[in-house]
Amino acid sequence: MNNPIHILVAEDDSDISRLLCSIIKKSGYIPQPAFSGTEALLYLQQRQWSMLLLDLMLPGMTGEELLQQLEGRDDMPIIIISAKGEPKTKVSVLRGGASDFITKPFDIEEVSARIDSQLRLYARIAQSALPNVLKHNGLVLDQDAKTVTVDGAELNLTAREFEILLLLMSAPKKVFTKSNLYERVWGEPFYGDDNIINVHMSNLRGKLAKAAPGSEFIETVWGMGYRLKP
Repeated sequence: MNNPIHILVAEDDSDISRLLCSIIKKSGYIPQPAFSGTEALLYLQQRQWSMLLLDLMLPGMTGEELLQQLEGRDDMPIIIISAKGEPKTKVSVLRGGASDFITKPFDIEEVSARIDSQLRLYARIAQSALPNVLKHNGLVLDQDAKTVTVDGAELNLTAREFEILLLLMSAPKKVFTKSNLYERVWGEPFYGDDNIINVHMSNLRGKLAKAAPGSEFIETVWGMGYRLKP
């Protein structure tokens, strides 16, 4: 099953927000409205998003300020949807990290097409950016052969354990929350039952510990989630 695509809509006008959310739903994606820059930032800190639709004139924190906060994050496309359509503004936000710019008032079909186009582009970039063999402290994961070895010894992992380890190794410095892990590996929305993740994580850690006694590969970041041990 493909992972659900979650799109954050930072737009303070409730009518436009509703319209954008309905365009997103019609395309089969999951929208989440945020009505200020500050609220949008909170959502962005809580989980992984497939895309951000961003109005520039937001209360609390403006769209430009939010864009500055996200500088260096290239894990999702950001489409600006704004009435501030003068070239200087467009150039400035596109240089500042936005992927695309749509001027209000907008055409519904165009917004829908641009969302699809950016998602396709990012999916391709994500695929090509990941090497087939990932390595970390003696741990080697081969995506093509679907094998994992620790110091040369092969591990016998289930498909879910392999996917969890692949996710952690694909972004070694990132802390993955339980909802990140569940939504990416199981491809379903996370409703807060973390038992299934705890069991898989415990089994995976057990197998790693047995293969390399004394080494710890996955660490728990209390109150946040899991990541590869640096």
